[in-house]
Amino acid sequence: MQKKAIFLIIYNLYISKGGKLNLNTQHKSFLFKVILISTFGGLLFGYDTGVINGALPYMSEELGLTPFTEGLVASSLLFGAAIGAVFGGQLADYIGRRKNIVYLALLFFISTVGCTLAPNVTIMVISRFLLGLAVGGASVTVPSYLAEMAPAEGRGRMVTQNELMIVSGQLLAFVFNAILGNAMGDHPHVWRYMLVIAALPAIFLFFGMLKMPESPRWLVSKRKNDAALSVLRKVRDENQAQVELNEIKEAFAKEKETKKATFKEMIAIPWVRRILFLGIGTAVVMQITGVNSIMYYGTEILKDAGFETKVALIANIANGVISVVATLVGIWFLGKVGRRPMLITGLAGTTTAHLLIGIFSLTLEGSAALPYIVLTLTVTFLAFMQGAIAPVTWLMISEMFPTRFRGIGMGIAVFCLWIVNSLIGLMFPVLLATVGLSITFFVFVVLGLLAITFVSKYLPETKGLTLEQLEHQFRTYDKRGAQEGLNKKAVR
Repeated sequence: MQKKAIFLIIYNLYISKGGKLNLNTQHKSFLFKVILISTFGGLLFGYDTGVINGALPYMSEELGLTPFTEGLVASSLLFGAAIGAVFGGQLADYIGRRKNIVYLALLFFISTVGCTLAPNVTIMVISRFLLGLAVGGASVTVPSYLAEMAPAEGRGRMVTQNELMIVSGQLLAFVFNAILGNAMGDHPHVWRYMLVIAALPAIFLFFGMLKMPESPRWLVSKRKNDAALSVLRKVRDENQAQVELNEIKEAFAKEKETKKATFKEMIAIPWVRRILFLGIGTAVVMQITGVNSIMYYGTEILKDAGFETKVALIANIANGVISVVATLVGIWFLGKVGRRPMLITGLAGTTTAHLLIGIFSLTLEGSAALPYIVLTLTVTFLAFMQGAIAPVTWLMISEMFPTRFRGIGMGIAVFCLWIVNSLIGLMFPVLLATVGLSITFFVFVVLGLLAITFVSKYLPETKGLTLEQLEHQFRTYDKRGAQEGLNKKAVR
């Protein structure tokens, strides 16, 4: 009884706040277990992308990494994630969401052990690439599983728990890096201990998901309607379960009648082509802020500014804390503020932070105050990034594509996001080593100004519009543009 009471309290605090859910204690406690276990995929996503931040300085010494191979070690995970994101959804459609997460947990464990035991750069890069496949697969499969298990009233909050777990995983990575770096900094294999910790949540995810049910929507797609109803009864009352099963069956029947969208078709239709341009542009805007240069190389940046490695590891925890807090604030702001002003404000904040880092690292080089100024500015940067840019980006990418093109459109946009992310991860340490801290951040200032220009000139406001109204807006904009072109020709 005590366990059920705890599950109910936490579920009400984090999920049902802001909307009444017609669920009993048993349903809520089971949904909490679903969230807790499945979002360990998000925790692993965060930990594995954040742990390199502290492990890299120690790894570089033992494996003899150059600035380029440092970038290769960090970015190989991101290249893998790009591929994992593209094929992860297709595999989940084929074998099921639950089973796919189980296999991803196994891949997380095997690749983590591979990274931990890597004797050289080649094995490390291969293992990190495999780890990236798991990260990319989890980035699309876990939110899908949560969305399909959640009641309609709590779907938004339930799915956003995965984003919260990602930044929490990064924070945990920074904390363990600081503890191990300061307690065992003189040990030659300290970085291996940092990496192997990720094996524990992978084991929890594997065995936990074995006890979880399959998504009811996937079961209906495989004509296992009785099994789907059985799952729905675990998370809904009897009437809701039956009504939702009928809705899923009707929706699936309509989907089967609809011709599958193709990339060629997206390019051929002008208004859809414009949406694809905006989707890719929005994804690229998020990455050229340089957010992951701080999440992956924060310790290196603070060392370059003047901190010793052990102090930099502790100071870097502040970046993890602000990411978690700002994500919570950003989720709250999404319902209060328009997408465009939120995104432009966030970009203005991150670009200003980059500009100040560049100026102070140039004018105060060698000063005792510089590392503390840089730390303050990286924390400020992440407050704008995680509180405004990140939540808006993922939301806009998911809502701007019309239903028929949403799967393929989001797949292309997210693939581009990961590719740009990996290129920045590859080139950042090279830039840092060749042109220095100040010039590197001035480059991000230029990219930030380009991002603000793109959002101001091209990105429409989507808040307050239904998906159908958005589609109508894009269609009519295309017609207006065509008519204006004909008018110009007539004048000539």
